[in-house]
Amino acid sequence: MPVCFSCLLLIVGVCCSKSDFSKAIQVSCEPFIYPDYTDIVIPPNIAPLNFMVSDSFDRVIATLKGTKGEMQVKGRRKISFKDHFFKVFLEENKGDTIWIEVAARKDGKWIKYSPFFWFVANEPIDPWLTYRLIEPGYEVWNKINISLRNVTNFQVKVIADNNMADNACMNCHTANKQNPEMSFFHIRHSKRGGTIVNERGHLRKINTTSDKTISAGVYGSWHPRGRFIAFSTNIIVPAFYSVPHKKMEVYDATSDLVILDLKRNEIFSGEAISQEGKFETFPEFSADGKRLFFCVADSVKLPDDYKFLKYNLCVVDFDTASRTFGEKVDTIFSADRYNKTVSEPRVSPDGKYILVTVFDYGTFPIWHSEAKLNLIDLKTGEINPLPDVNNNNKKYSNSYHCWSSNSRWIVFASKRENGLYGMPYFAYIDKKGQGHKSFVLPQRNPEFYGYFYKSFNIPELFAVQPNFGVADIERIFKEPAEKVTFIGGR
Repeated sequence: MPVCFSCLLLIVGVCCSKSDFSKAIQVSCEPFIYPDYTDIVIPPNIAPLNFMVSDSFDRVIATLKGTKGEMQVKGRRKISFKDHFFKVFLEENKGDTIWIEVAARKDGKWIKYSPFFWFVANEPIDPWLTYRLIEPGYEVWNKINISLRNVTNFQVKVIADNNMADNACMNCHTANKQNPEMSFFHIRHSKRGGTIVNERGHLRKINTTSDKTISAGVYGSWHPRGRFIAFSTNIIVPAFYSVPHKKMEVYDATSDLVILDLKRNEIFSGEAISQEGKFETFPEFSADGKRLFFCVADSVKLPDDYKFLKYNLCVVDFDTASRTFGEKVDTIFSADRYNKTVSEPRVSPDGKYILVTVFDYGTFPIWHSEAKLNLIDLKTGEINPLPDVNNNNKKYSNSYHCWSSNSRWIVFASKRENGLYGMPYFAYIDKKGQGHKSFVLPQRNPEFYGYFYKSFNIPELFAVQPNFGVADIERIFKEPAEKVTFIGGR
């Protein structure tokens, strides 16, 4: 890890005792630390933000100064905070700024860097994070698990392992924000597959396939009351490039939307969300459940015209009593106007914003280096490109985003580290809708991301700990799936 040139000029000739760095030369730049936790807004309940400095140093001291006290930690290149003391220090300085001063030694010579800050927000982040661990290239899909991490500490456990489910593919663990004890994910298997629905600890396996729909449910969104789940049905095509600077594309050859009624085990659709000549995908219910957002594109000749496949973000009214859709479909984000495509809409639980991924063309953003998160104000229509969240200096995919239940925090998967591995990043969205600099999920060993060679796929925040485990999934996998009835379409 490099040291800035201006700092190197000031190190020469400086010598301090091993135990006292009070005479260290003050330099005018912040330290280069990994992970980059400089100048960020953090939750008051986040796990310790352990970090390391350049290889060229053999001793590091970090001094944290807040309005409510001071804390000092020493280490050999690494700064590792004690869990309890870190938690107490953040809680005492909640709503205020902590300044971090780093001093580093090499060959008995000390320098002291300009301080960086952590602003401790008043609002906590949801403490539970699930994600799918998968090989980054998708060449190996039969070694998958869904893990659960407590983001307030470093505890992690596997809650679904495909080794216990005949090596079936598992994906899309999605929470209901208004009812955080409810979630679903898919198990793809020729004989025992289905959508695993968790309703407050009661597990159901539902076969959402129908001879009148394109496929089983794929991308989904909970209705806030918990009775309905909107799903896309898709024919998904992976395609590999023959040029070195691009790896692969994943796109829909065709797609529609359907609604699963969990009370009646019925699937239905409507003209507004399932039109001839259109590709509808990525459904998302509004926070009050009265509208359904979705992405829709005009069909094109595939794969020849794939670069012309661009999706609009649209919305239509939904009536829960009659299970019908409105006749008028409004456009929130126009692909023609911005010459971009949009995917993965996620509405903030307070109903004020919708967070989307915007990129140049296509359906699936994960391999698009230009893919960025955008925040749309649902009252004004204003689009915020979130430069501090996206880290616009690096062109690597940011996608698979999710809100914390208080609408102040988001988590998303970013490949900014090396372009290959998706890592979970958090960012604060303030009350004015402004996004702040994002930071990676902290690990006990700050070198973790340098040697862990799997992608954190589809990170999802939960306010309540999912109350099932590997044995529960193994059991439900072996049971027959509930069948559904398709009652209407376009």
